Amino acid sequence: MRTTVILPDELYRQVKERARRDNRTMTSFLEEALRRALAENGEARPDFRLQAFRPAVGARGVQPGVDLNSNAALEDLMDADDFTVKSIRAQRAARA
Repeated sequence: MRTTVILPDELYRQVKERARRDNRTMTSFLEEALRRALAENGEARPDFRLQAFRPAVGARGVQPGVDLNSNAALEDLMDADDFTVKSIRAQRAARA
């Protein structure tokens, strides 16, 4: 199952760096961290609910560079380094 997780920038950088250091994907790192957190409390399932992401009012759909028909492209974009994200945002701002 795929989901979107919104993290503070600094936490995102720390997770990405740790996953890179451990030679693993961010997904596998986060999955293990969540499983460990649940196991510490003896919980089989989390006792919280995730809410679906809803774009801001007036948002105009998918950002430039996002291909919803390609899982690989979406994963690459989600795992993109900060330079790429800043580049996409700069391109979008230049068009506005």
